[in-house]
Amino acid sequence: LRRIRERGIDDLGNPVDPFDDTAGELPLRCCLRDSVVGERVAAIGYNPFPWSGPYAETGPVFIHARACQGYSDRDSYPAGFRHRQQIFRAYGPDRRIVSAEIVEGTQAEAVLARLLAHSEVDFVHSRNVAYGCYMFAIHRG
Repeated sequence: LRRIRERGIDDLGNPVDPFDDTAGELPLRCCLRDSVVGERVAAIGYNPFPWSGPYAETGPVFIHARACQGYSDRDSYPAGFRHRQQIFRAYGPDRRIVSAEIVEGTQAEAVLARLLAHSEVDFVHSRNVAYGCYMFAIHRG
């Protein structure tokens, strides 16, 4: 994100166009919480996959326009998304979707444990239900 903010261009070549959030509740990818009214944010195009293919989705991601604290608690589900439904998409090592579920934030850990219990699941992506924004990835151990 530092590189994108400094260059002013996302990885897809789109200009970063910051704006003042007037409504709040945008899912911020940088710190894994919702925005609040008045924060300076930007939408960027993002593809979290290190490969290309039909399941390697690119989509919008909201970030703070300037650097923030980020998200540091990598061992727990983000408290800032506990109130949101998410889509969990489980991917296999063959780069295909193995399973997908719409999940209430309060049930996230149970669903993740169930998905990751399957040997064919390599990792899980969390995405916004309505707009498909990539939120974060969950990997084994």
